[in-house]
Amino acid sequence: MKTIKVGWIGIGNMGVPMVKNLVKAGFNVTVYNRTIEKAFALQTEVGVSVAHSPAELVAGNDFIITMLADDAALTEVYTGTDGILSGQPTAGLLAIDMSTVSPETTRRLAGLCAEKGIGYMDAPVSGSVKPAEDAQLIIMTGGKQADFDKAQPLFNAMGKLSLLLGDNGAGNNAKLAINLFLAITIQGFSESILFAQQNGISTQQFLDIVNNGAAGSEITKLKSAAILADNFKAAFALKHLAKDLRLAEGQGMHLPAGKAVAASYKAANDNLGDEDMIAIIKHLQNK
Repeated sequence: MKTIKVGWIGIGNMGVPMVKNLVKAGFNVTVYNRTIEKAFALQTEVGVSVAHSPAELVAGNDFIITMLADDAALTEVYTGTDGILSGQPTAGLLAIDMSTVSPETTRRLAGLCAEKGIGYMDAPVSGSVKPAEDAQLIIMTGGKQADFDKAQPLFNAMGKLSLLLGDNGAGNNAKLAINLFLAITIQGFSESILFAQQNGISTQQFLDIVNNGAAGSEITKLKSAAILADNFKAAFALKHLAKDLRLAEGQGMHLPAGKAVAASYKAANDNLGDEDMIAIIKHLQNK
């Protein structure tokens, strides 16, 4: 049976565990990262190969997967010097972007890829570092059914659920919608904790009430430990959620809670952007 070859670009907090799960599942993975030392460290740890440019990944791989910070980084990887589109693709190459970017960027890159004979899917994920480590991500995709079917073994190695939601851009819109819900949840969770504190309710006891009742969820349970430990190391950085809310506004999000939360995260981003999204509670404490 042919070993499937995967080129991977972007090994940050999410990319590293996702690559490890692909290696564990038996895929032959070559990685590129702008900071090459991170790529060599991963090579030492799990045996991936290392490329020195995105263009190197185009020939010889069946898939190229990108997991990058934003639209600008993704566009540069495709259209920059030695970018993906400068290479000569293997026949049947499928590019899969798992970043959170705008649908407009996805559709533009999909069109450029089509001109080179490269398939393209948007496939952003729901879940942060721990779900990535446990291969429990939810993968939301946009593209063609045949490409989705082709990519299924990779998605199965990284996540617990993958869905084809429509044409290119559909996965992006679903990701923006779920992150809007996440931001509203985290903001409300934080505000309720602060209200309880202001009225003499201990944080530990209030969190027990939340997490043992109908208002509790996986995210409140996950972030409760961080709040009690005053630990704001980024699993999902606040700056990324602020960016996603900005993208949602660009897609027409204009509802009252969403607009208010977007403004809150935008203000918090100035000082707390590199901390975890739950650091919004620190911003609200100073209001």
